[in-house]
Amino acid sequence: MKVIAINGSPRKKGNTYQALQIVAQELEKEGIEVETLQVGSEKIKGCTGCNSCFKTKDETCIIKDDPVDEFIQKMKAADGLLLGSPVYWAEVNGTMKSFLDRAFYVAGANNGLFRHKVGAAVVSVRRTGGIPAFQALNQFLQYSEMFIPTSNYWNVLHGNRPGEIQQDEEGVQIARLLGKNMAFLLKAVNASKEQLPEPEAKVWTSFIR
Repeated sequence: MKVIAINGSPRKKGNTYQALQIVAQELEKEGIEVETLQVGSEKIKGCTGCNSCFKTKDETCIIKDDPVDEFIQKMKAADGLLLGSPVYWAEVNGTMKSFLDRAFYVAGANNGLFRHKVGAAVVSVRRTGGIPAFQALNQFLQYSEMFIPTSNYWNVLHGNRPGEIQQDEEGVQIARLLGKNMAFLLKAVNASKEQLPEPEAKVWTSFIR
């Protein structure tokens, strides 16, 4: 089994990366491969809402000058996704949000590419804004019918300079337990693939026409 970890921070070895690694170490102990995608340092444009992905159904975005399409295929092939974002202004950082908007929009437009994968999120923050960012990340997972493991608190780790989250003993425990629970859920889902519910066609309701 394999998990794709997505580092939304532009800092390749910063606190967000380290939070992801704490989770990844627990997954790897259970024989689950983890590959990290460095999204935060890419130049990724935001979704334009053009709906081309709904028309083409070819699992790609109309924007072609960044690695989003490549990353979508890696996410599709994986058994689980682990999202990680820093907090700069009380929310998910801009590059990560642009990436997730497009990747999950394409996934939804193509019969739910991430449906029934195991998905989790972690957030690194200096002081505040961690919970709104964590909730925002979870909305991508929830909309996609993914299975979400939990820990013993919300998955927010605190630190300012790179490495300071290691001093957040509770945060480290949260990430470590998340990794253990994610590994268990991945194995449970893998063992039950033949019993997973069939997909339903999406019902769309617009409140103003």
